[in-house]
Order: sequence, then C-alpha cells, then structure tokens
Amino acid sequence: MFKLKFSKLSCLVLTTLVLGSSFALVKAAPPPLVNDAPPPHLRQRGCGMHIEQERVLSREKTYQAHRLAPESEDAQTTIDVNFHIVYANKTEQGGYVPLSRVLDQLKVLNTDYADAGISWKLVNVTHIENERWFNAVSDKTDSDLKDNNHQGGVNTLNVYTVGFNEGPAVTILGYASWPDDAKEQPKRDGIVLLHTTLPNPDASPANKYNLGRTLVHEAGHWLGLYHTFQGGCSGSGDEVDDTPAQQSAAYGCPTGRDTCPGPGVDPITNFMDYTDDKCMTGFTKGQIKRMRAHLRTYRSAKFTVPEKLEDDDHSQAPLSSQPALTSAPAAPVPEPLLRG
Repeated sequence: MFKLKFSKLSCLVLTTLVLGSSFALVKAAPPPLVNDAPPPHLRQRGCGMHIEQERVLSREKTYQAHRLAPESEDAQTTIDVNFHIVYANKTEQGGYVPLSRVLDQLKVLNTDYADAGISWKLVNVTHIENERWFNAVSDKTDSDLKDNNHQGGVNTLNVYTVGFNEGPAVTILGYASWPDDAKEQPKRDGIVLLHTTLPNPDASPANKYNLGRTLVHEAGHWLGLYHTFQGGCSGSGDEVDDTPAQQSAAYGCPTGRDTCPGPGVDPITNFMDYTDDKCMTGFTKGQIKRMRAHLRTYRSAKFTVPEKLEDDDHSQAPLSSQPALTSAPAAPVPEPLLRG
C-alpha cells in the first residue's frame, strides 16, 4: 500500500488539464436541434418567392429584350424531374418520403399542367440523410445542399423535400429559383419543398396543404410566374393580362373576395395564390403563354407537336416506369446556424 503525493503545482496542472479537456468536449458537442415549426395543420401557405417591384421591373425589361415567342398551342414539351428526399431519420416525421408519394406528386403535376402542354417525367429519386439540411434552411445550407446534389441542366427540375423546422423558414411551404437566374447559378436552380405538402391520403383532414399543389405553385415560379397579388392593385401586377388585380394573398377558400377596383374578383382559385390546396384549380391562358415563353427563353425547352395523343389521361403521362433510386452518403453536417 502506498499513497500518491501531489504538490500544489502538480494539482494545478492536473486540474487545468481536466478542466481543459472537459471544456473541449463540451465545446465540440453539436448544439441541440430546435424544432419550433408549427404542425402542418396550423401552417398557412407561405412562399419564399416575394420580390420587390423594382426588381420585377428590371427582370421584365431584360425578359422582353430576349423573349422567345412560345410555340403553337398544340406543341408540347417534357421536363425531366430529379427528386431529392432530404431526411433526418427514416420516419415520416423525419422526412423519409416513400416513393408512392413522389409518384402521386408527379401525377398531380401532370394533371395540373396538362392544359399548358407541359409534362413532367420522373427520372431519379435520391435519399439524402442530413439532419441539418432537413431542419434548417439558410443561404449556406441551400448552397451546400444543391451544390452537392443538383443533377441535369437548366431544363431539368430538381426538387428537394425538407422539414423547414428551424429559423425564418418555419413560416413557408417552399421556394423556387427564377428561370433567368439559372444560367448564372445553375447549381442553385430548383425547388425546395416542405415534405408534408406531397400528396398524402393518410394525413390529417386539418392539413390544408397535402394534395400536392405546393409543388404546382412553386413550379409556376420556376417557369416565370409571379404571385397573383404581385404589385397589389397598381402597376402591371403579375405581368399577366388576364389575372384580375389583387391587393393581398388569399387564404382558405374565400367566396367573392374582391380587393381591387376594376373588373373581376380576386383569382382565389389560381395556382399562384395562397389558398388551400382543394381550392386551387388552374392557370389562366395568359399565365400559360408566359410559362411557355420562359421555357424557350431561359430553359432551352424543345416543343414538338405530337402526331396523336393515344391517351387523354394526362395524369398518368409520362412517368418513368422505374425511376432510378439512389441513396446519397450521409453528407457532412454544415456549421450550425447562428442567430443574432
């Protein structure tokens, strides 16, 4: 039996080492993720595509200078779609979306864009495990996510489903990139979407945004459309002649809402308003013309006139019978968001 003897100096050194090691361990531990997002049934439709009128005027001036006229109304085009399922864990709440819901979403897209002569073809589904990308969206996480996973060119739609559980994005259902930005920032092109907005027959009836119309709305932005309430009651509004002027976004399913003087009530059934999924029914002819022109001007779309349509059921065409399924390796977790 023997006893260890420590001098004051050795005790001080030992204490410093222990405390230093403990501090290093605490400092290295990642901060806990905070889920302060409201549940889906309490969210109102929000979109990250609000744009100042000054920028609208600048964009429209450039667009008119380079605009390519849309093809004939009979011409059609098909857009390839890559779906990126970003998830925190392999649960529904953690964002692990099954293939069946992705296929149902493509059916909704094809149905709602059939009158525009635009079809969507699912070519790839990738699962990406990254808790930070799933929960929090910032300029940095957006660039990290897209730079590492974007596929295809400016005429390919990349969709990323996430949770929007932290930060300012908890108030939105999705956001998109503008077509005229695709050439300068090709990797940032695409749509980021709340995963619960995909069609889900098992969702709570209180969830007003589970019929797939959020992606229809965001795809409208990706094709050059503004909100129907852009610019309010004055100016050129959403740059489409046949959508009545609208002072502000409409929510729910209002009847007879009319917020601006002039002909027509608010277009609350338009895909580019903020109403519930079940209340959205279509685009106007002017919006369709604008989207088709943007596809030619900025997205190098090729339109062809089909010899014969064998099946009028647009909701089934043209889905890939077997889209590629891949799982991306767990990506490195970016630096946590810093809140001021």
